[in-house]
Amino acid sequence: MAGCVFCGIVAGEVPAFQVTDEPDGVAFLDTRPVFKGHVLVVPRTHLVTLADLPPESLPGYFGLVRRIAVAVESGLGAGGTFVAMNNRVSQSVPHLHTHVVPRTKGDGLRGFFWPRTRYADDAEAASYAARVRATLAA
Repeated sequence: MAGCVFCGIVAGEVPAFQVTDEPDGVAFLDTRPVFKGHVLVVPRTHLVTLADLPPESLPGYFGLVRRIAVAVESGLGAGGTFVAMNNRVSQSVPHLHTHVVPRTKGDGLRGFFWPRTRYADDAEAASYAARVRATLAA
């Protein structure tokens, strides 16, 4: 898609520190990493959100994300990884992408930059679960 920086990276028109280029997606370093070694994984096709990813593409794409998470951990000696995806809100590039961030104990990352909240009580929590469950069943 014209003007999409991630499509430009996939096409080889925009430089990136590429980790891999495969049929299921492309992985490259984030230019503004949370921690060094922070990788972005994108599908080759221009899609905006996870809902746009065809069901038949899920195994290949998330298989690649899984492999990148394992590689980040072992290749960088990280204690683990944080794997995350934004859909529209806070999505700086409107092209589906998954963040794979290396983590180490005591690295200072707390809740990945968002405040935490609590439900008023169990009834409120149950009502949220029911609303999502009702939509999921539809």
